Amino acid sequence: MAKLVEVKVPDIGDFKDVEVIEVLVKPGDRIAKEQSLITVESDKASMEIPSPEAGVVKELAVKLGAKVSQGSLVLKLESGEEEKAPPAPTEKAPVARASAEKSTRFDCDMLVLGAGPGGYSAAFRAADLGMKTVLIERYPVLGGVCLNVGCIPSKALLHTAAVMDAARGLAEHGVAFGAPKIDLERLRAFKDKVVGKLTGGLASMAKMRKVTVVEGLGFFSGPNELKVKTKQGEKTLTFANAIIAAGSQAAKLPFLPEDARIVDSTGALELRSRPKRLLVIGGGIIGLEMGPVYSTLGARLEVVEMLDGLMLGADRDLVAVWQKFNAGRFDNVMLKTKTTKAEALKDGIRVSFDKGEPKLYDMVLASVGRTPNGKKIGAENAGVAVDERGFIGVDSQMRTNVAHIFAIGDVAGQPMLAHKAVHEGHVAAEAAAGHKAHFDARVVPSVAYTDPEIAWVGLTEDEAKQAGAEIGVARFPWAASGRAIANARDEGFTKLIFDAATHRIVGGGIVGAGAGDLVSELALAVEMGADATDIGRTIHPHPTVSESVGMAAELFEGVCTDLPPQRRK
Repeated sequence: MAKLVEVKVPDIGDFKDVEVIEVLVKPGDRIAKEQSLITVESDKASMEIPSPEAGVVKELAVKLGAKVSQGSLVLKLESGEEEKAPPAPTEKAPVARASAEKSTRFDCDMLVLGAGPGGYSAAFRAADLGMKTVLIERYPVLGGVCLNVGCIPSKALLHTAAVMDAARGLAEHGVAFGAPKIDLERLRAFKDKVVGKLTGGLASMAKMRKVTVVEGLGFFSGPNELKVKTKQGEKTLTFANAIIAAGSQAAKLPFLPEDARIVDSTGALELRSRPKRLLVIGGGIIGLEMGPVYSTLGARLEVVEMLDGLMLGADRDLVAVWQKFNAGRFDNVMLKTKTTKAEALKDGIRVSFDKGEPKLYDMVLASVGRTPNGKKIGAENAGVAVDERGFIGVDSQMRTNVAHIFAIGDVAGQPMLAHKAVHEGHVAAEAAAGHKAHFDARVVPSVAYTDPEIAWVGLTEDEAKQAGAEIGVARFPWAASGRAIANARDEGFTKLIFDAATHRIVGGGIVGAGAGDLVSELALAVEMGADATDIGRTIHPHPTVSESVGMAAELFEGVCTDLPPQRRK
């Protein structure tokens, strides 16, 4: 018996008043259950609204450009017997059939352990390919370390600090402000709002894709079985395929006592206090991003590093610009120095080193790297090989030694970067679905979100020299960039590294405000096999700092007219 059904916008999470950007059906159309009716778009994502039943469209209640929220009427549908769904795109059809067969034997076609950037991207891609997907996450929200206590909240604080520093610098431009009034509670609230906006979006997208999210700690109990410790008790899930995206954790120094004034990167983001003296243990990127935030809030900084330089991995000429720009923040930079002891006293943390006298600090930030979580998930019960450091070996499809189990992100090896994990997650999901997908990126860019930023990709100049490679290097100073000068941020430079014989770009580095955004062009150039002429003759908009990329390429070929004449190569 036919009936008239009002189809309304379902629960779409925190989205309200989203715009209808496509109307996919019209009155008279016969539609299948789950067939898409309209597409809506928010500032985070676009999503399709499916039909809850099969039938014939009798009346449309929306049009292009309309604003809808949960409960808004989309159309009226005359419902009858369920129609067969229209054929899916050819790449999805075999996957969907296979998934239906697998689901009779297993709880899901794909189980993803860990909901960081790599994990949720893998789960969403698997779902888009027609696989019944379950996503396991130990925290109440998706996004993992990166989104919740890493990349995103740290960038929110870095932005605030950069604006404060820029405001102070405007005095030289004839614009003076009073001393800033800092409300730590409201600053924390801003950071948390940024995180909440993104995690809410992820939860909505998981729901739209029908990805089942299970909160709890997951441990493999067999090659096709995972036990999850939830608040309601332990439950067992079986799977046809699994992707391990268990991430990493901050490395700990055994001699540091438990004290609220000794923090790792997560603790530093909580902004519990405004210390007057802060010690950063470890001269890597994470500590040197967070240290200056506290400096802007009023702290004097010291850093101690066992090795002979800061931010090792980046070329020394790039780091030198950062050190000169930030020299005023630091009372002491102790290189080739070991931290040997720390004592929690009433008036501070007393820290001893292998040279010099002990010193007293209000706060200590321990930032000595991260360790993968490969040994914390019972991988051996599934037959998955894990090395002594906690890394899981994979092939180019991200498969472990167990063919139906994949590993991505931090547990799958260096570099431990979210953007690498996302691409690996896509490859793993596609490979599990039977696609000929492989992770074959030539380069993975790295960025230190310090001020100024340092970004590099591909072969570094230091690596080339150590390997004895025949290269050519061109540096375009931002002191010759009109936009950088106008921005009063001309301390940086853009460096391109070319194969000496072919003139193809093999790497590059940038130091300066916004370097992390500019390095994407270098990554694309390396991936596409561009040479100096390709880059130099690509018209860049003027006046921009991005021009420095094209000008560096012109400089290499000896045809740059924004610097004194060079010898043409």
